[in-house]
Amino acid sequence: MPRVTLETLPDYGRYLLAAAENAGLRYPTTCKVSLPLLELTVHLGHGVLADALGHAFVEAGRDRPEPAACRVFIAYPGIHGIPEPARWGDAHFTEHGFAKRLAEAGLRGHYFHDLDFWQIYDPHRSVGVQLMASADAFPPWEPGAPLRAFLHWEYAARGMRLTHAGTLGIDGKGILLAGAGGAGKSGTVAAGLLNGLDSVGDDYVLIDLVGGVTARPLFSTLKQDARGFARLGLQQRLAEQGPLNWQGKHTFHIGDVTPRPVPAMLDIVALVVPHISGGGASSIMPVSRRDAMIALAPSGIAQMPGERESGFRFFSELTRLLPCFRLSLGTDPAEIAGAIENFLTRGLS
Repeated sequence: MPRVTLETLPDYGRYLLAAAENAGLRYPTTCKVSLPLLELTVHLGHGVLADALGHAFVEAGRDRPEPAACRVFIAYPGIHGIPEPARWGDAHFTEHGFAKRLAEAGLRGHYFHDLDFWQIYDPHRSVGVQLMASADAFPPWEPGAPLRAFLHWEYAARGMRLTHAGTLGIDGKGILLAGAGGAGKSGTVAAGLLNGLDSVGDDYVLIDLVGGVTARPLFSTLKQDARGFARLGLQQRLAEQGPLNWQGKHTFHIGDVTPRPVPAMLDIVALVVPHISGGGASSIMPVSRRDAMIALAPSGIAQMPGERESGFRFFSELTRLLPCFRLSLGTDPAEIAGAIENFLTRGLS
């Protein structure tokens, strides 16, 4: 099995892109997804990832500017002309060094050691390849937000950013919920959806800073641990519950908990850091820009390979543009949603 080093990495990336494209019509299926300002075409095989692509996204409407086009090939050796994935050959591997070497060659990429799982993207041609050892040899988080890295690279090339955050809003105006895992983002989003608020995403949303701060939807997936699932009464609403995900959480979709359509966009008016307080009533108080940046930036950069420096600049500008608050969460989902609705409709005070 070949081994790749930092020196040979750009050549290997170009080789994978060429092999994936040359396989042409040999991919068993093609999936097309309409996303904000982007038409995504994916060539792949049948199975879990193809199923995920069919329901993981919030598809964009047609009333928008002419979208860009992006193609991704999900390849594995069972497809004629696709090689076995190589292994990393240098003694040391760092995500930053890997990304920097590819960026010098005009490419983007990610490598997951445990599975010899490669993702290579050419942002100039908007073409990518995901090479796996077999049709199901992908990391466990991949079906929940499929092709997240490729979307990150494509949108970053146009000045936007996939952001690890939740959203809630009403009448087109919304808040961005930031914080590490366990802070209460997902539960807050689900509580809002169940009680009349809108959302453009629970985990990853597309943020644009041109002409103000806007958030657009990409993924429809929501997640909740067993405790939150029960507290929100979701077992009564969701008649069929699939297996728990790799984190031991229930996964479901925005459409499972609300009949309202997902907005095409929310105008974000505040950055809010949720905090599980255990108190009876929720409260919203100002927080420093520094604390908001600490809640927002680390996970947003760590979970999006490459674009590290531009990520810090982007999130720094985001926290400069928005007033920042801490949301101390009460225990009643309806009360939490009401506090956020009052915050949005009666002014940021």
